[in-house]
Amino acid sequence: MTDKAMTLYQYAASPNSRRVRIFLAEKGLSIPFIPVDLSKGEQHSDAYRAINPRRVVPTLVLDDGTAIGEVPAIMRYLDEAFPEKTLLGATPKDKGVIAMWERRAELEGFAAVMEGVRNKLAGLKGRAIAGAHDYEQIPALVERSVHRVKNFFDDFNARLEQVPFIAGERYSAADITTLVTLDFAKALELTVLPQHAALKRWYDTVSGRPSATA
Repeated sequence: MTDKAMTLYQYAASPNSRRVRIFLAEKGLSIPFIPVDLSKGEQHSDAYRAINPRRVVPTLVLDDGTAIGEVPAIMRYLDEAFPEKTLLGATPKDKGVIAMWERRAELEGFAAVMEGVRNKLAGLKGRAIAGAHDYEQIPALVERSVHRVKNFFDDFNARLEQVPFIAGERYSAADITTLVTLDFAKALELTVLPQHAALKRWYDTVSGRPSATA
């Protein structure tokens, strides 16, 4: 379904943008994308700051001009505006469980990778924390981030020994965040190890979905 009543400002190489693109693909939604080239610093332009003062992508802009930033907020809007195929749960129980696991995936996995990448890459010097303010890198945090991500792999492998998908019996937003996290972790030279058999089984399944290439 094509919906031109909203527009997504995003960057092809941005993991957070990818989370929303996969979400849209799973929902069967097609909306206009406007590229914001982070490699050229377009997120710092006055034009984009007027849309998202935090200078990050993605941002969903509705036809009345309302701008929604932050991936969980964008996902919630899309899931409630287009409820035909929910990825955040249909019942109070499902909503709570999916929100819990998506939050864990973001805090324990995605954020840990982000911390390592932003404190490691030379191109992010002075931008160690995404947002409206500039912060210098702390190289010592990279080692801690690697340790955190390894623990994340262990913990989510244990979870997937019990269930087929992150939040239980069906694919959800929690799987999207976890998939993007595993691919993002390659920037820290971290991949799923042989002992993570359940995580590998899950990864092969979800990365084979058509939405994974969005």
